[in-house]
Amino acid sequence: MTTIRLTMAQALLRFLDNQYVSVDGIETKFIKGVMGIFGHGNVTGIGEALERSAGDLVYVQGKNEQGMVHAAAAFAKQSNRKQIFACTSSIGPGALNMITAAATATVNRIPVLLLPGDNFASRQPDPVLQQLEVSSDYTISANEPFKAVSKYWDRIVRPEQLMSACANAMRVLLDPAETGAVTLALPQDVQAEAYDYPSDFFARKVHYIDRRPAAADAVQRAAAVIKSKKKPLIIAGGGVLYADAMKELEVFAEAFGIPVSETQAGKSALPWNHPLNVGAIGVTGTLAANKLAREADVIIGIGTRYSDFTTSSKSAFGNPDVQFVNVNVSSFDSSKLNGAAITADAKEGLKALHAALGQIGYLSSHDPSVIAALKQEWDSEVDRLYAAEHEAGFAQTRALGVIQETLDPSSVIVCAAGSLPGDLHRLWRPAQPKTYHMEYGFSCMGYEIAGAFGAALAEPGREVYAVVGDGSYLMLHSEMVTSLQEGRKITILLFDNHGFQCIHNLQRGHGSDGFGNEFRYRSQETGKLSGSYMPIDFAAHARSLGAKAYKAGNAEQLKEALQLAKQETVTTLIEIPVVPGTNTGGYESWWNVGVPEVSVSDVVVRAGKEMNAKIQSVTLR
Repeated sequence: MTTIRLTMAQALLRFLDNQYVSVDGIETKFIKGVMGIFGHGNVTGIGEALERSAGDLVYVQGKNEQGMVHAAAAFAKQSNRKQIFACTSSIGPGALNMITAAATATVNRIPVLLLPGDNFASRQPDPVLQQLEVSSDYTISANEPFKAVSKYWDRIVRPEQLMSACANAMRVLLDPAETGAVTLALPQDVQAEAYDYPSDFFARKVHYIDRRPAAADAVQRAAAVIKSKKKPLIIAGGGVLYADAMKELEVFAEAFGIPVSETQAGKSALPWNHPLNVGAIGVTGTLAANKLAREADVIIGIGTRYSDFTTSSKSAFGNPDVQFVNVNVSSFDSSKLNGAAITADAKEGLKALHAALGQIGYLSSHDPSVIAALKQEWDSEVDRLYAAEHEAGFAQTRALGVIQETLDPSSVIVCAAGSLPGDLHRLWRPAQPKTYHMEYGFSCMGYEIAGAFGAALAEPGREVYAVVGDGSYLMLHSEMVTSLQEGRKITILLFDNHGFQCIHNLQRGHGSDGFGNEFRYRSQETGKLSGSYMPIDFAAHARSLGAKAYKAGNAEQLKEALQLAKQETVTTLIEIPVVPGTNTGGYESWWNVGVPEVSVSDVVVRAGKEMNAKIQSVTLR
């Protein structure tokens, strides 16, 4: 057996550089490159390896550890999980900055490989700079918290351990059901230690991601449930897109006359103007979808994990006889809501269920004219909101209408948090798949700009737009600089509504007068944050970083700015001041949040009683 003497870090990169995936016979290089920020915990180990022996791996310099992991996750999401970036950081604060983004990736079932530096395995120089010391357990470092948010976690304390760790890392990263953040903690001394690695460890490896077929018995059980029902409703989740099952979904819905609703992750799986697409479901859902959900006697969930927003805290389904059929590659998700589970790839599951229902001649009892009327009613509501004017200034829904009519249908919009996800879920009209990129599993503020950069890395031929509120922008905008550095243009549509207005609305809707959510000066009279709004020049800030920037306070200015931004060759920001509270509201939906049962405010107490009454009315599932 021939061997190659390399440091652990050098060996890791050589291994990663030779990993490929094959899906439906198409091979793709799995690890595109490494995003990183260097410190003493990784610069002389993996940093040296990236500088001297990275092979074909691309190095991207992050500006914030959380931001670069968001970018890596967005890249993987936009690539349908067929290609990823690894992320490296130093020990301590650098590593801990990745925790939030690691959780975001895991919640959304997105593969990211995290390579944080770690304490010296030898312990000889302990405690080193940035080392977390736990006096009761000296094996604990700042990397232990990754265990809670990782699908696989390991610490390489000897260079030869790398081989088994890499095998397990790849196993999890490539598992459609169990993927998420994978963390390999790399002690800074071990990164630089050499070992005689077997040369076959570095051989080109093709990992075959086979589509999981549907079990025949499971399909028959699901078909039996559907056969006994008259008014089914499909909920299309992200699994439809990841499985590239958009056509199968369309054919299935048309064959049996079943309307299709969408989760945030599933939106764009079916064109918005398809006759059976009734739009968003749940708390941020359309009137059409929520009305159909209330009456449905069977819900066919395809590739969805049934979050509380999707189910309106399980209140969306008003039919006392409603049952669930779940097609999901994950048994954890396919078994939810006591459903008839088809644990399979979404494409394979849809094909099998289609065949079974076809054999029995199933057809739903939905009246096509009723679905058409509901859809027309909602389309008219969207048109109204897109055209809505407000006496105090630019309405948020009006701004979105201008953006919708101006952007090319192939453009990708990226969003994650605030009031904008609700508006986009209800109102946005995607005509092509993978043009609606929403992170709403974790709804992580700060994902938007980093995510847009990651999406632009994955699809350089498309225009990519970050749709972001001022709160999220202030929280994390650093990867705007990385987009400039890499020459990957994104356009940032910054909605300035003076604060965290989504939560401000939620707060006031449950008895509060409004507290701590707007960007106001502290009042000298009251001592509270109730003074005037803080004037922040976001366009000037973007220009100071090297981006182009425009301001648009009305529809005409916004349309002009969007057209000018298209002509720019570098990252561009458009600042859009909008009137707070001009977002969409609920459409026959409800969300369970904790409201105090005891308060000095009678309004809060009443809100608490109303909430408890709603909770009591929901059937436990």
